[in-house]
Amino acid sequence: MQHQRHPVTSPPRSRHSTIKGEIVVVQSHKQSGSGRSASLLLYSSTDVDPKTGKGKLSNQAYLKCGTTKTDDGEKTRTYSVKFQVELNFGNPGALVVRNRGKKRFFLQSASLQIQNNEIIFFDCHSWVYPFRTTKNLDRIFFANAKYLPNQTPQALIELRKEELISLRGDGTGERKEWERIYDYDYYNDLGDPEKGEEHNRPVLGGSELHPYPRRGRTGRHPSNADPLTESRPSTINLDIYVPPDERFSPKKRSEFASNSIQAVLHFLTHKVESVIQPGSNHFESFDEIHDMFSRNKSQVIEGALKEKLKAIVPKEFFKEVTHAIKNPLKFPVPQIIAENEFAWKDDEEFGRQMLAGINPARIRSLEVFPPQSKSGAVSLIEQSDIEHNLEGMTLPQAMNNRRIFILDHHDYLMPFLSQINSKDVCTYASRTLLFLKSDFTLKPIAIELSLPGSAVDNEINWVVLPASQGEAAALWQYAKAHVAVNDSVYHQLVSHWLHTHAVVEPFIIATRRQLSVMHPIHWLLDPHFKDTMHVNALARSMLINSGGILEKTLFSAELSMQLSAELYKEWRFDEQALPADLLKRGMAIEDPDPNKPSGVQLLFQDYPYAADGLEIWTAIQVWVTDFCMLFYADDISVRSDEEIQAWWSEIRNVGHGDKSSETWWYQMASREDLIKALTTLIWIASALHASVNFGQYAYAGYPLNRPTLCRRFIPEEGTLEYAEFLTDPDKYYLSMLPERDEMILGIALAEVLSQHTSDEVYLGQRPSTMWIHNEQVSEKFEKFKRKLRMLEERIESKNTDPRLTNRRGRAKIPYMLLYPDTPNVESRGGITGKGIPNSISI
Repeated sequence: MQHQRHPVTSPPRSRHSTIKGEIVVVQSHKQSGSGRSASLLLYSSTDVDPKTGKGKLSNQAYLKCGTTKTDDGEKTRTYSVKFQVELNFGNPGALVVRNRGKKRFFLQSASLQIQNNEIIFFDCHSWVYPFRTTKNLDRIFFANAKYLPNQTPQALIELRKEELISLRGDGTGERKEWERIYDYDYYNDLGDPEKGEEHNRPVLGGSELHPYPRRGRTGRHPSNADPLTESRPSTINLDIYVPPDERFSPKKRSEFASNSIQAVLHFLTHKVESVIQPGSNHFESFDEIHDMFSRNKSQVIEGALKEKLKAIVPKEFFKEVTHAIKNPLKFPVPQIIAENEFAWKDDEEFGRQMLAGINPARIRSLEVFPPQSKSGAVSLIEQSDIEHNLEGMTLPQAMNNRRIFILDHHDYLMPFLSQINSKDVCTYASRTLLFLKSDFTLKPIAIELSLPGSAVDNEINWVVLPASQGEAAALWQYAKAHVAVNDSVYHQLVSHWLHTHAVVEPFIIATRRQLSVMHPIHWLLDPHFKDTMHVNALARSMLINSGGILEKTLFSAELSMQLSAELYKEWRFDEQALPADLLKRGMAIEDPDPNKPSGVQLLFQDYPYAADGLEIWTAIQVWVTDFCMLFYADDISVRSDEEIQAWWSEIRNVGHGDKSSETWWYQMASREDLIKALTTLIWIASALHASVNFGQYAYAGYPLNRPTLCRRFIPEEGTLEYAEFLTDPDKYYLSMLPERDEMILGIALAEVLSQHTSDEVYLGQRPSTMWIHNEQVSEKFEKFKRKLRMLEERIESKNTDPRLTNRRGRAKIPYMLLYPDTPNVESRGGITGKGIPNSISI
């Protein structure tokens, strides 16, 4: 809470008692204060002051000497505090903190001991900024008891309303780092027109042409070169504006910076090598690519690195950087080549990754043969092309048995290809047909590559078929590479960025603006929003902006975010529910057994993402149902909850305002509506994001497995390129792929994105054991945790089952991307390839 002055008059000393407490402050950030200069007040949750209509206040208290503790690299200081309160004060309901020092500090928690040794806990986890004479920055934190709006104790009603009003702001002005203001804006900050016309980017959101979810508003002034574009900061830093409660903790900030620096060092090591030992812009051999994962630096490289880094690394991190240079600078070995360095070439592994890789929710059952575009254009793949690969079945038999699948990257790409291919890349729109074999592995049986023709609605199509020897085998490998390129870009821009990061941010903003921290649903959702707004702000600064890393590494380049906006037109929140998604893609059927909580039955069980996902989905659904049933007696109680109704209305009409007229939105008229919405949201923020993110280094860390662009088309017979191909197929293949810098930058990005930080809180965990003052909630949460532990045992068992071939594949990578990792109470960081964090925190 801010911009509000709190009276500090002490109660009469003749009738008072003492409340003792402890305040925990994180001290590991160099630029933060200790918290020692803070003053504090308590509001009663039961005793109303007739003058203010709010709870009565304690006297002003100060932090006393405390003890310092270092745990896993994080130093905290616990201070003691004593509050003098009137005898009838009752239980504390809110804590007011004023920072009288000159530096911000990170307040982790506060706990107060009341009668019968009961503890009132405040889970703060936020920055507290210095008090300023023009901006009263008192912070208010509410105790762990939760109430629906109509159940709020009288002493806290006004505080509840004032807190929400202050968080909404008035929609004007540039946000300052200390302001806790949540508001919406378009994606109008991706371009940088002051750098030149090539950095112009369209505004995403607010139009039929480029619809998009909203982002958090920063209010920076318009660019001088384009009044529709927000100006950009002159330098990249980790403190880009997001409200203080959304910012990285000191520990997370330090680790994120360290991980990023290490990736930069890996990138620059190979860049310096190419300067010292100049050669082709492309890798000349597969061995040369493998060397990136095993070669140490030389002293010459070390010296050159330091010179380069001085120009790009902030001074505060340079010491960390020079320390890192002393260590061997090599990329870790990606899992895809750790056991079998040629597994990525295998057809079975190519198909398996559509079920157990990092983009496992694009494949679908083929319903019509030959495949058709929405425009009516029909594929050139013929029945005779594939029928010999169907284990003796006819095509109609295979279709009837739902054994034919398609990975389709055709329709959405075709309108963009002419413009994309004018930028020194060579991209097709692809369709890949696959057959489900009797051992439940997927065999690719045809790839169709398409380019725009000269006439309207006309296409140029090539059909490439599997081969194991000679020229045909090489051309088949090239075709698979072009499919992987399509899939990599769709994964990064849509499955990963749009369908998790971007669509969740409006839910976060609406939750902060419309659901009080006293609201039980705010408490339920809060862990699933940790760090997301800060991560997204950094992405707008470095990844998805004009000239950012994605534009440098993806074939879509400056069209990347427009492509993302085009696919947002197809987005439906209700279809992000895993059962609905599987039904839509024909990967499951409705389950006739009413006792099956997911309501669906998979076509085949050896689909690791879906099999594990449905069990995680069901566990989340049961937990959410149990939780909601404790607070909502019936459907009427949902409809009469003014905060929930305002929250849902704002999500639909503002946060996802370009979709406000869609009829698929839940009506929020029943407990069932609320449970469905909350389950889907938690699934997206936790398990869905984990499934598409934390395997990136395992699979995309080796760029031959998942290249992100091609520089050449497949050679056509009778051309000079074909003659070049015949001379040396491997060399031609390598010349198709990204240039050195692009490839190395992509590896470095995958390395950063795949890392957990040590402060991660996983599904089934909470940052503190004293998180809610409700025994029934605690019991239900323990039930949820037990279920997740059982699922971990099931996943481990399935990964050793020889009948479930797709769970390991030729690369011998056990499917762990939906392994919750609940026993890992003391979270560890690094690239683990497993664990479901509560939130989109990287």
